[in-house]
Amino acid sequence: MVFHRLFPLFLPMFMLPTPPTPVARNADWTPIYAEFDGVEMALVPPGCFMMGHDNGRRDERPAHRQCIDQPFWIDRFEVTNAQYGSEGAFPGDQVPRGNLTWFEARDHCLQRGARLPTEAEWEYAARGVDSLIYPWGNTLDTRALIFDGNANNRLREVGSRPSGASWVGALDMSGNALEWVASIYRRYPYAPDDGRENMADTTSPRVYRSGWGSYIDFGLSASIRFRAYPDSRDWFVSFRCARDWSADEGIGT
Repeated sequence: MVFHRLFPLFLPMFMLPTPPTPVARNADWTPIYAEFDGVEMALVPPGCFMMGHDNGRRDERPAHRQCIDQPFWIDRFEVTNAQYGSEGAFPGDQVPRGNLTWFEARDHCLQRGARLPTEAEWEYAARGVDSLIYPWGNTLDTRALIFDGNANNRLREVGSRPSGASWVGALDMSGNALEWVASIYRRYPYAPDDGRENMADTTSPRVYRSGWGSYIDFGLSASIRFRAYPDSRDWFVSFRCARDWSADEGIGT
């Protein structure tokens, strides 16, 4: 594929000529990054994966095949205090902006010309076509993430555990902040056309993702899911944005 390189490719100020084609293995993809309004994003190619985890919590079952038909971009890092323009419960420019409602996360992405990722997109960007348990592989490595065992009960600077990067180069998709996604919380199997992606629904619980706790089996996995009402806040819940790939869109603008 013309987009693949032996090292991560950063695209500063030009357009991709054609969209990436579906991949069959995580190893077939080399990360591609670009900046949009000063925010670094990673390109996610199309592909299919097993969403959920049959050995996880009840709402992660059944594991089921899910296909992402169109490429998209996802933030490499959780949205920081500096990017959002104010601090949450934890200070520091590069700390994830937590303590936001789902509405505030949604609106920030829209102001950037982006959107919240769907639950399927988020999990695919974290696990890939290999359907890994964790973004980095199938074995827990506590050196690869910020979690309840090493965080001292606070959020830490984004990207501080580079060995925990996902196959597309996204950081902190397990650990550090939990993250709002677009989707309404419903049981699996995931079906994008069953109403769970209704952005006009202002009352149903929404999903937030990213493992934090080591107190349950696979509690740090990339398949674990949680829910909260969209007007609720939590010190540890932040977000990242996504945007559709477009051949007509200048990269880095």
